[in-house]
Parts: sequence; C-alpha cells; structure tokens
Amino acid sequence: MSRRKPGRPGTTSQPRSTSQAGATPDPVSVPRITSSKVSMLDIPDDPWLPRTQDEPDSSVVAFPQSPRKRRRRNLILGLVFLVLLMAGLLAYLIFSPVLALRSVAISGNTLVTSEEAVAALNPLLGEPLPQIADEEVERLLEGFAPIESVTVAAVPPSGLAVTIRERVPVAILQNDGQFVLIDAEGRQLASVKDRDAVQLPLIDGGTEAVNSEVFSSIATVLAALPESILNQLGHASAESVDSVELSLTTDQTIFWGSAEENQAKALVLEALLAAPPTDPPAKEFDISTPTSPVTR
Repeated sequence: MSRRKPGRPGTTSQPRSTSQAGATPDPVSVPRITSSKVSMLDIPDDPWLPRTQDEPDSSVVAFPQSPRKRRRRNLILGLVFLVLLMAGLLAYLIFSPVLALRSVAISGNTLVTSEEAVAALNPLLGEPLPQIADEEVERLLEGFAPIESVTVAAVPPSGLAVTIRERVPVAILQNDGQFVLIDAEGRQLASVKDRDAVQLPLIDGGTEAVNSEVFSSIATVLAALPESILNQLGHASAESVDSVELSLTTDQTIFWGSAEENQAKALVLEALLAAPPTDPPAKEFDISTPTSPVTR
C-alpha cells in the first residue's frame, strides 16, 4: 500500500476517482491557524464563556422583597419622617413669635403688689414662652424681700402665670414713725404707717431688736403660734432667753418661758383661750410648763 504525501498549504488536492473499486478516500485537509492573536475570547456571543460584570445575567431571577422587610423599611422611613416633623415643630414653637410673651398674671402675693411684680418682669415681654426659664423669673424677683419662692407656668399662646410664695411675718418693729414687718429670721419684709393695719405683736427696741440675744427666742415662739392666736397679740418681750412674755390685745398676759416645747404650749394656750371665761376673768396664763398650766 502506498502513502500519499500531503500537499502544501494553499493547494487543493484532487480527489481520486471513486470509480476505482476498493480505493481509499483521501483525508480532509484542515487549514492550520498560525496567528497567535486568535483567541476563544474573541468569539462574540459565545454561550460557553463566563459573562462580564457589565453584562446582565438573564438567567438570574429577581425575587420580590418579602412583606416583612417591606414593612420594616416603611416603619423606619415613617419613624425618620416623624422625628424630622417633631424637630421642625419644636423649633417652630421655641423660636416662633406666635408664642411671644405679652401678659403676666401674678397670684399668691400680699406684701408685694401685682403691679410691682409685673413691672419687674417687663424684660421678659416679647420672648417666646418656651425660652423663659423659672430661674430667670426668680432672678428678676429676687429683689423683693417678702418673696420666698415662685412657681412659673406658661399659658399659651402668650401668657405667663407666676405664683408667689411669700415669707410669713411674725412681728413688727417700730422705726421712725413706721412699723416694719419682720419674719422669724428678722428679715424686714415691708413697712406700714398704721399700727392697727397689722395684727401682729410689737417687739420693743426698734430695728436693732433683731440683734439682741433674746430676739431669736421671741421669734421662735411667735413662729410656733397659729395665726388665730398671733393676730390677738399686741406685744412680745423677753428679759432673758428663758422668760418670753406675750400680751394679748385684751390686756391679758401669757408667760411662755423658754422657747422649748413650743408646739405643746401652743395647743395648751389655744385651749385656754377657747374655754369659757372665768369670773373674775383670768389676767395671766402661765404655760411655761405645758403639762401644768396656771391661770391667775
């Protein structure tokens, strides 16, 4: 059997005639690729090649978001919107001139007039109500000695209610034709010209009486008395810290003694004054020992 040498590239081999019985067909000649630039990646739309990131994969199915995730997303968006809305509303209320202070109402005052308190708070007029602090109101009213504390409440849209708590006067001192009201600490609260306008006991010694060694004992006793008895007193004095003496407007005297057991002594005195008068009426009540009171 003879072998046929393959022809050169570019030449076409003539097939043998098939008429010859038993002849073997010539092999098919395949062109040889000699260029190094030919690559399988250069074949467009090759279904066997991996797709790049820029090309969408039509084989991936996009499933819809679950209702639970959708509800969570909507809830978060709703909360964010609500927070922003509340922040905007709060900023509007704080800085809006709609809530600017235009009127002040004063209550609870006796020694300080409402006109004086309102005049002292004039610097607050025009400020938005949310920006007015209690401390600022207290600072403006701290110059009034009778005021112990204040309570502030906003009255929208433009009002402010100030409730004043005043110190309690327990006695009066005479000073240059005027009568000065003092509290249990000796603080001067107010002054009046008419002695009868104030139903409080008078302490001798003028305004310097607060510096005496017996003043503390007298003031402590007066502070322990109920208002019903305090208003019946005309005078209070003491020669020593253990000899406090009170006098009623009915010319009856009360020997209190020391500034001890004040609550018990006040209850005994209240009972004695409420009892039917004796015949002759008692002129002196000695309650220095509250368990054994004596009337004379």
